[in-house]
Amino acid sequence: MQPSLDRDVHAPPHTYYTTGDNAKRSRMRTLTGHYPKSFLDATQRRRRASNDEKSKPHRFLIDVKETRRILVEQEDTDGDFQITVNDMGPKTFRVGTEDSGGYRTIEIRGTYMLSNLLQELALAEDYGRKHIVLDEARLSENPVDRLSRMIRHSFWDGLTRRIDGQGLEAICNDPKNRQADHSPRIYIPFGEQEVLDYYLRVAESRPHLGLQVEQLPAVITPAYVQSINDRPGILALAMERDPTDASQLRGVPFVVPGGRFNEMYGWDSYFESLGLLVDDRVDLAKGMVDNFVYEINHYGKILNANRSYYLSRSQPPFLTDMVLKVYEALPTKDTPEGKQWLTTAISAAIKEYHTVWMSEPRYDPVTGLSRFRPEGQGVPPETESSHFDYILEPYATKANFSLQDYITAYNNCTLVEPELDDYFLHDRAVRESGHDTTYRYEKRCANLATIDLNSLLYKYETDIAHVLTLLDPIDYQDTLQLPQVWTDRAHQRRERIDRYLWNEKEGLYYDYDTVEQTQSTYETVTCYWAMWAQCASPHQANRLTDQLYRFEAQGGLVSGTEVSRGHISLDRPNRQWDFPFGWAPHQIMAWRAFENYNKTAEAHRLAYRWLYTITKSFVDFNGVVPEKYDVVSLTHKVQVEYGNVGTDFKYVPREGFGWMNASYQIGLALVTTQMRRALGACTHPDLFFEKALERTLETRGDRRLSEAHAKMITENGFSVAAMTIVGSADVAF
Repeated sequence: MQPSLDRDVHAPPHTYYTTGDNAKRSRMRTLTGHYPKSFLDATQRRRRASNDEKSKPHRFLIDVKETRRILVEQEDTDGDFQITVNDMGPKTFRVGTEDSGGYRTIEIRGTYMLSNLLQELALAEDYGRKHIVLDEARLSENPVDRLSRMIRHSFWDGLTRRIDGQGLEAICNDPKNRQADHSPRIYIPFGEQEVLDYYLRVAESRPHLGLQVEQLPAVITPAYVQSINDRPGILALAMERDPTDASQLRGVPFVVPGGRFNEMYGWDSYFESLGLLVDDRVDLAKGMVDNFVYEINHYGKILNANRSYYLSRSQPPFLTDMVLKVYEALPTKDTPEGKQWLTTAISAAIKEYHTVWMSEPRYDPVTGLSRFRPEGQGVPPETESSHFDYILEPYATKANFSLQDYITAYNNCTLVEPELDDYFLHDRAVRESGHDTTYRYEKRCANLATIDLNSLLYKYETDIAHVLTLLDPIDYQDTLQLPQVWTDRAHQRRERIDRYLWNEKEGLYYDYDTVEQTQSTYETVTCYWAMWAQCASPHQANRLTDQLYRFEAQGGLVSGTEVSRGHISLDRPNRQWDFPFGWAPHQIMAWRAFENYNKTAEAHRLAYRWLYTITKSFVDFNGVVPEKYDVVSLTHKVQVEYGNVGTDFKYVPREGFGWMNASYQIGLALVTTQMRRALGACTHPDLFFEKALERTLETRGDRRLSEAHAKMITENGFSVAAMTIVGSADVAF
């Protein structure tokens, strides 16, 4: 058998390891104990003195299991099943070439190529391959291309879920469940009889699942939500007719963030959908909108996530922009079918706007602005078991209760403590904001009219006004929805944002405390969301741009300034949504914010910094794509509450992290070709933007990061010998 000459060396694993030379075949006796005779037969006629043709790209004959064993034993010196710059192995490994029948070996060098070899061996084993032909080009692939390919062809699929008979086992797993009852359980909305009957049949036909099926009441109160916290479960989402059998239902698919977050989250889903659209996964992005519409219609809001303990909480509202982005990509756009879909989705957004964000307690009638202020009762059950111990122990001691007895009594309302009620009101608000946790919101979140939330609602108002001009009349609660009414609402909100949240002296937007009736002093990067929503005037956009230096670090935008965060100590530890941490949603929002005001240089620079941070960690740490980064020190190894999701995997990353994946694909679509080449060579941002940096240093004397500090961080605290070096050919500065 002749080796395939036309195969795509960068094909997705499901193609690369199942076709061509890697098509499954029966095991043959091997010549050396490592390579099957079927591989050797194709090469023996061409082999002369075991020498390869020098002009040909290298291809290797590999015994998958044995090679992995030796590689891990030699290179994974810290025993974490990954090959990273922190490992102290020789960083060189020899493998046999295909043309020599495995007799001649070639050296693979460096962390990046060796970790790619480890990943490819794990992927080959996924497809049952014991021996493979592996192209060297797969190991030396440009890291930007490799990561983007993995996101497009592997990570999205790894994060996709359906809630139906086939998908229940994957979705019911909840690492956050610390109750005694771990039975898989699904809650069905009131009135969804067909869906209820479906899951009852699933439970009966698959007894091994032990599935518990319960129906929610017509009215869901905080007391009811608290009463089922000891039997948590997944909340049913939208279903559709199976195209192969119209009598059967199947779940509408969606993407989860990853790791312990194994359910559909609110604002995560918006950013994930943007990434899916870049990768032409329109149906999956549309399915996520359909699931949000289902949540609004059956649970009353877009949920924090679809678990029972989240029933009282929402998350930052992005539905209208999400709907419009998906609609623009639909093949049925402008058809009656497409316009009906748009009508259904926008009608749900109108309902959410009025019943969630413009109703008390979230709506503040004095300012006319909105707040994160969810209802709830008791201690949030989804946190780590000891998360609130330091708060609760003084109260338990004062009441002469054990800690667990006190929590039980407080949750059951047999013990009343107004101070704790106030504390958990703000804690729930922090979680609804998506920014859990930050000193920005400490013990006051529910009182704050935030710039992020009100910018998002301004966007709702302008989006709905626009959509109403495209559709037949929409009626909500017997009131015809008119574009001008929504435009007026947007104008009113903009005036209130300017009155309460804008600070002309500082050139920033701040949150407003509706109880204390004062502006907050915390400097938050979400001030740029006003530019994203286009509710900032050109003057305000220029002032905000002037203040960008407060938030711009080597690796992207920090969540807030160091001054605002304050002093950190053992008694006052870091919070993950404060300085020095950077998050994908903040980056994506800022890129679009600056683009909206034709400030492309800022958008490109910020995107490059963030993409560099992701690419460098991907190269140095076995393909890792985590939840967040320390963008000041350029590392994903953070010492902060909750750790860092997406870093704990064996041999090969299979999911990345939802909105981080999206930010990479969105960012690559934004930057220039020159920037993409520089990213492939892992060119440090301060080197790439050297001229711009010099100008910044002349005008901003408070720049914190020196060249020596940047070099130290780039090397990750280890010697140069442990660094991964990526070729810089064809990179122009």
